[in-house]
Amino acid sequence: MPIQLQLLQVHSLHFPSVCSSSSNPSSSAYTPPLPSSSHSHSPSLSFTSGRHPPLLRFRTSYRENLRYLRTLGIISNREVPSPETLQSILSIINFFKSKGFSESDFRRLYFLRPQLFSPSLDPADFAPVFEFLATEVAASPAESCALILRCPGILLSHVDLCLRRTLLFLRELGLEKLNLPTSLNAHLLNTRVDKLEAKIRFLQSLDFSREEAARACSRLPAIFGYSIENNMRPKFKYLVKEMERDIQELKEFPQYFAFSLEKRIIPRHLHLKERNVRIPLQMMLLWNDEKFYTKWK
Repeated sequence: MPIQLQLLQVHSLHFPSVCSSSSNPSSSAYTPPLPSSSHSHSPSLSFTSGRHPPLLRFRTSYRENLRYLRTLGIISNREVPSPETLQSILSIINFFKSKGFSESDFRRLYFLRPQLFSPSLDPADFAPVFEFLATEVAASPAESCALILRCPGILLSHVDLCLRRTLLFLRELGLEKLNLPTSLNAHLLNTRVDKLEAKIRFLQSLDFSREEAARACSRLPAIFGYSIENNMRPKFKYLVKEMERDIQELKEFPQYFAFSLEKRIIPRHLHLKERNVRIPLQMMLLWNDEKFYTKWK
């Protein structure tokens, strides 16, 4: 056999097929590694080390990338996406890891917002939200991740059209410490101003002034998440018609809306009514069952 041909055959063994982070191989040019005893010598998952969570490099086989994404719960066992799709998803995962997310977070992120891992998205699409949380909300990297885990949809919101306007609105009401990673803060930040305003207008329809409505919402921010028709209006009607309470009591104790009508408000009102007892709303609802029913047997 000619020496040139022997060298060509040996040289060809040094180029296994891989997914490269610097190129986009077409499906026709991509050749997944063949299952064989020599497969253990093919490229494996490669990670960087350091203070941040490990970042997956793309010098891996198609089959290994697919297995990795299935382990994270992002690709189902039935899906057989293209190498380009896998590479796009891995880019997003790498970006999230660079921001402090761990591999255990991805299953929750995907369950709540699978759109985050769409191959049509670019990691740069999420960068403005992280910048907004860090600079304007004053959230630490850990707080930003925790807020996003509680409401992943925040990553799909526009900073200028939604997030910044909402933040300014909430601060005008007097809400502070919105960087704390609570579910309430996360969902408030991701709520459009017009929906927040709807609660203010409803309270005004109950004879609250604008200032009184704003103050009530600042004392009970969870009110922004309550349904007007299924929660707030029925409770208000019961307060006025059945309990014969004055609207002033509601202004002084807006937390009334936070209690269950069926499980707390009605049973306790009827219990006191049978005993011809009338006490302030705050005392009626804040006391635990043992203290309440022991006091008024």
